[in-house]
Amino acid sequence: MWLVERTGDDTPIGICGLLKRDALPDPDIGYAFLPGYRSRGYAFEAASAVRDAARDAFGIARLLAIVSPGNASSIQLLERLGFAFDRMIVMPGEAHETKLFAARL
Repeated sequence: MWLVERTGDDTPIGICGLLKRDALPDPDIGYAFLPGYRSRGYAFEAASAVRDAARDAFGIARLLAIVSPGNASSIQLLERLGFAFDRMIVMPGEAHETKLFAARL
């Protein structure tokens, strides 16, 4: 995961990066932003850079993402990044289903 800083004053505003979870067959992208910096384009900018690095620097051909079914803003962001809904899954240690998205890079 990388720290995401606001341009201009280097204020930490969130994190974004690649994860490799044992429960998933391919790496997944993850991100989290402080409340005051959500819905302002920062997540799209950071996640786009991570997606491109996954493809160009690390040679990853398929990237995954997991998201809570009710998180409409993250689902919309993933779709803008080229991800498509794959299926519902239950992650180890969790009782509820989550949405799995996938993108061919």
